[in-house]
Amino acid sequence: MKLTPPAAGVLTTAFYAFYDLHRPAYHAYAAAHLPPEEAQLSVAQLFDLIASNWTSIMTEQCPSAWAWEEHTRAVAHRAGHTPTPAEDTALLHDRLCLSIDRIATITGTDPARVTALLAAAHRPPTNPPPTRARRPPATRRHA
Repeated sequence: MKLTPPAAGVLTTAFYAFYDLHRPAYHAYAAAHLPPEEAQLSVAQLFDLIASNWTSIMTEQCPSAWAWEEHTRAVAHRAGHTPTPAEDTALLHDRLCLSIDRIATITGTDPARVTALLAAAHRPPTNPPPTRARRPPATRRHA
């Protein structure tokens, strides 16, 4: 039995559903890291890339994870800073007010991992034990 690719209309509908679901959060994330015009450009370029490669992206195990990885990599490159997954998750949850399920959907991650990343982001930093100040070696005076 030979599989035939889906009709173009189905792919178009699926792409626009993906776009409508992901674009607002992707733009908010980019805007949190970049000036407004650059955030808009970054998101537009991402969705152009997704649209151009839609058929192959749909063969990925998790298209949302693929898209999120591309998006965060592009934003980090433009911003000159690469946040950790925990920092990204905290930003999405705490500053952008997205629910755990919504974060899981747009990042292609399961809710348990999102919860774990949030816990890691909210954990107080571990401070190493204080070191005792060393005294400079005593110098002898020669008379």
